Amino acid sequence: MRRILLVVQYDGTDYHGFQRQRGLVTVQQRLEETIERVLGHEVTVTAAGRTDAGVHAIGQAVAFTTESPIPLPNLVRALNDALPTELSVVSAEQVREEFHPCYDAAGKLYSYRILNREQPSPFICRYAWHVREPLDLELMQAAADKLVGEHDFAAFCASGSSVKSTVRRLSRLDVSSEGELVEIRAEADGFLYMMVRIIVGTLVEVGLGRLSVEEVGWILTGRDRNRAGPTAPPQGLCLVAVSYSEQ
Repeated sequence: MRRILLVVQYDGTDYHGFQRQRGLVTVQQRLEETIERVLGHEVTVTAAGRTDAGVHAIGQAVAFTTESPIPLPNLVRALNDALPTELSVVSAEQVREEFHPCYDAAGKLYSYRILNREQPSPFICRYAWHVREPLDLELMQAAADKLVGEHDFAAFCASGSSVKSTVRRLSRLDVSSEGELVEIRAEADGFLYMMVRIIVGTLVEVGLGRLSVEEVGWILTGRDRNRAGPTAPPQGLCLVAVSYSEQ
């Protein structure tokens, strides 16, 4: 038996998230169906993160087990020949038999993009949140700095999560821009349900002058989701990379 780790990319616009759901088209469903056609046996893939509907990935990690001896470069080529154009495999490697892409992850990096101008763009509308009003990026970065470190992020977790602890270590939260495109990069040892999108929604409120930098600190320590900003829409979010200390 071989345990195979794939790094995959996808445009999540037309998918109902990563995880299989009855009667809905998901990334997991498409991947499993394609791998099964190529290898000739049933497989179940597990992922580093179950991205929501409309969320994208350029570095999602998924793993499965197979008895097939197919060389990994041939596997990557065969999968990409069979996958739809919005989903592709970047690489494949053999990992230890007990490897789990989620539980063994040491950290994840997400990117969120915002188109900050009056007019929308048909060329980026699938991959960025359109915010018309000018954003104050310096204030947004000052608020972001309040969130870096190990904290209880209960205020930035959507309802429906079953995690035992809402404490996470956020090692990076950077706000930058290139022209009219604003990018927020968040890196942590793990993320809560909707955490990045709620953080982004809160930072945008700061950038629009609706929340102060000081209030973001109070929201964090108050642990009250109702005081944080709105949940940013999914299309701006992308899972960039998953890191592992051992594979």
